[in-house]
Amino acid sequence: MEAFTAGLISLDEALNTMLNRMTPVQESETLLLPQAQGRITASAVISPMDVPSFDNSAMDGYAVRLADLATGTALPIAGKAFAGVPFTGEWPAGTCIRIMTGAPVPAGCDAVVMQEQTEQQGDAIRITAEVRAGQNIRRIGEDIRQGSEVLQAGTRLGAAELPLLASLGIAQVDVLRPLRVAIFSTGDELQSPGQPLAAGQIYDTNRFAVHLMLNKLGCEVIDLGIIRDNPDLLRAAFIEADARADVVISSGGVSVGEADYTKQMLEELGEVTFWKLAIKPGKPFAFGRLQNSWFCGLPGNPVSAMLTFYQLVQPLLAKLSGQQGSALPPRQKVRSAGALKKSPGRLDFQRGILRRNAEGELEVISTGHQGSHIFSSWHQANCFIVLERERGSVQPGEWVEVEPFNTLLEG
Repeated sequence: MEAFTAGLISLDEALNTMLNRMTPVQESETLLLPQAQGRITASAVISPMDVPSFDNSAMDGYAVRLADLATGTALPIAGKAFAGVPFTGEWPAGTCIRIMTGAPVPAGCDAVVMQEQTEQQGDAIRITAEVRAGQNIRRIGEDIRQGSEVLQAGTRLGAAELPLLASLGIAQVDVLRPLRVAIFSTGDELQSPGQPLAAGQIYDTNRFAVHLMLNKLGCEVIDLGIIRDNPDLLRAAFIEADARADVVISSGGVSVGEADYTKQMLEELGEVTFWKLAIKPGKPFAFGRLQNSWFCGLPGNPVSAMLTFYQLVQPLLAKLSGQQGSALPPRQKVRSAGALKKSPGRLDFQRGILRRNAEGELEVISTGHQGSHIFSSWHQANCFIVLERERGSVQPGEWVEVEPFNTLLEG
């Protein structure tokens, strides 16, 4: 086993090596909010206003002054306040104002009494519960203060962030430019979906999967297609990709076969930083530098390609795009609902289903056969079962670490 894993570097070492070399893009542009979905903020966003911008009612009920409650008598209703239509008249002593949720509270109001804590007595109301100063009033700036930072630089803009900016009256935002990523697959055995297969050919799953994931990450994709096992064609593809992209991603050709030219081209046109990892699946993953771009070489095996893109390329693209924080969700410990096969030597990412058992406790179960050719398991799984490098097989009931899939692998 030691001979088999000699020269392999750990996932953490590989990630640290990659990310420590990344400098985020600097070019930015200004976009209207509807166009900024999925983009990364180029600078901090500062609130131009207080939210709420005025004291308002948190309930449907009645605006009151504490001094008017001293006698305990019913309070006549002197007027009404609605959202967008505040009460502006005289407010006589010993009366209350009917008020709706979101309406500005009248000047002098000490509290809002919810209507469920009142009794109607003709044109007056009697309060049936204790009243505290400030109850049911949303104060100016309680949510956001004018001049405060609402989003930091490096925030990916989505369905939570963009409406927040809209609520502040912000119509446009400065964002970093999207990454340009060139992709191609290598191999005489590959054929594009929709075309007939010749003897010994398979369909090019990897490039299609990578393209979809890059779209989700907001990258501009430069698809160079399938490159046959010819050094001259591969060299030309590398040169074109390097001239057009920030990152070049290939699939296949990073193993040790006679026709695996990718590593050879990388050494000729740039540099190889590493190309063998102590993970399963995904050992033959290459990382390096071309003249103008970074290079990631995914394994040709579809499961291995997906795994290495998710665990290695995704964090690299996040760092390079300027996104702050981890691109991967935190892991957690749960019990395995079944036995898991594993041999010591490599960090193992098995596809699993995280679920609740009859007692309501989280547990994980394998999707079944973990062969690196079983691509259908991605559709069944919702997490990785992460088994330590030196760990052996797992028995039912043992604690294991799981990493739930993020949105990259969701529909």
